[in-house]
Amino acid sequence: MNIPNKLTVSRLIMAPMFFIAFHLGGWFGEDFQTLSSILTLILWACTELTDLLDGQIARRRNLVTDLGKVMDPFADTFSRLTYFVCLSGAGVMPLWTFILIMWREFSILFVRMLMMGKGKPVAANLWGKSKAVLYAISGALGILYIALGNWFSDAPFMEGARIGLYVIFVLAALSSVMSFLTYIKAIIRDGSLSTMTR
Repeated sequence: MNIPNKLTVSRLIMAPMFFIAFHLGGWFGEDFQTLSSILTLILWACTELTDLLDGQIARRRNLVTDLGKVMDPFADTFSRLTYFVCLSGAGVMPLWTFILIMWREFSILFVRMLMMGKGKPVAANLWGKSKAVLYAISGALGILYIALGNWFSDAPFMEGARIGLYVIFVLAALSSVMSFLTYIKAIIRDGSLSTMTR
């Protein structure tokens, strides 16, 4: 297994670690809340960094593999849905935005499988790239919001921060849906699946 794929696998490992770290305070008491916040921020940073690095290394060193093409988007979905499950469960992320994002992610994985069966990868688009950036930002801000809430619960800026965070989650959900619709429109226009037996 090459270096980019190892980095991708590390994201699959870090996702359950993130889930555990996120819930340390709830499971073991408030004394673990600060540790929980620090660990989740570190794991978020490591996850997003490996996501950035694996693609760059694979392209620059010509290490793109069939396994990597499948595993990379799966690892992205696996890790980011883990963020959002935690943030939604904590009441920080609006449930409806999480549901939209989850439906989109499972739907695009299904579409990718169909397209790979036809030998045609699903190309990235502007909405897809915007979605990835907003996923990362909303995840980081959600984690940071919880940490600040534990440290400065009565601070006047927390209400404004909550409104701003709500807007970011809405934008993430919107870009998620728009990117999926853009993929579907391109596939219909291309006619890639028109010959599929039913």
